[in-house]
Amino acid sequence: MISGNPLDAIRSETPVTLEFDMNFEPAYGEAVPVAPGVVRVTAGNGGPFTFKGTNSYVVGSDTLAVVDPGPEDEQHLEALLAAIGGRPVSHIFVTHTHRDHSPLAARLKALTGARTVAEGPHRDARPLRIGEVDALDAANDEAFRPDIALADDAAIEGDGWALRAILTPGHAANHAAFALDGTGVTFSGDHVMGWSTSIVAPPGGSMSDYMASLDKMLERDDRLLLPGHGGPLGAPAPFMRGLKGHRKMRERAILERIRVGDRTIPEMVLAIYRDTDPRLHGAAGLSVLAHIEDLVARGLVAADTEVAIDGAFRPA
Repeated sequence: MISGNPLDAIRSETPVTLEFDMNFEPAYGEAVPVAPGVVRVTAGNGGPFTFKGTNSYVVGSDTLAVVDPGPEDEQHLEALLAAIGGRPVSHIFVTHTHRDHSPLAARLKALTGARTVAEGPHRDARPLRIGEVDALDAANDEAFRPDIALADDAAIEGDGWALRAILTPGHAANHAAFALDGTGVTFSGDHVMGWSTSIVAPPGGSMSDYMASLDKMLERDDRLLLPGHGGPLGAPAPFMRGLKGHRKMRERAILERIRVGDRTIPEMVLAIYRDTDPRLHGAAGLSVLAHIEDLVARGLVAADTEVAIDGAFRPA
């Protein structure tokens, strides 16, 4: 138990200004150069959770790699094949197994003979609790099984390129970013995106894992991040510090709502996310749950029963 006001335990964290970049023109169906030897093809699956659509990347000049083939979508497959242009594809990298990133891997593998690469198949960050339902279960691609499961810092070398795994659980338990060795360019998946914060929703995601992964990325010296949604992110370190500050600010807001008497997650969402699109309030509730799981584990919040989306919470 923490004595005194639990807000004092994290007030030393100074918030950093976080500015999102919503200026992104996806150029659907076209191969857009985004870095030397890398082109982006964006799927037409835009929405509240996917922004303008999922970005797939084609890497190399002769024998290629594809990063995040994207959703099961015929037009996107045709656009990817056009970008590949008949060249051989040796590997298909998947940052994580959400249905907007991995399902097209199976058809692309069948057409190209490429081997699939990822951290591993889908798994949750923790087991379901008794009576708990995974609200985002439909978003998970349970069918995907990589041909090659990469450990942290393991690399796959191709024809003139090498992609190195940076395991970054949080948004998903099997999330990995892939660094293009020797370039300062990293494919960041949904872990870091310039247009929005990443959704962290239990049981699939974990806030403590996400924050540790963010610190891990901050230790790197990447000059350019190519995310799963939205435009390239140059000078990523200040932005990632802003993401960390934003999460700490959200912690403070949750602790403050509990201090003034809110006991349930819906109460907190209505107060904290009052300016957010109501279509996202369900995801916001899961994000609050992720923070509360972390805060309970750190002894800053107590639960009257179990830590759950319909639980009741109070100051520790």
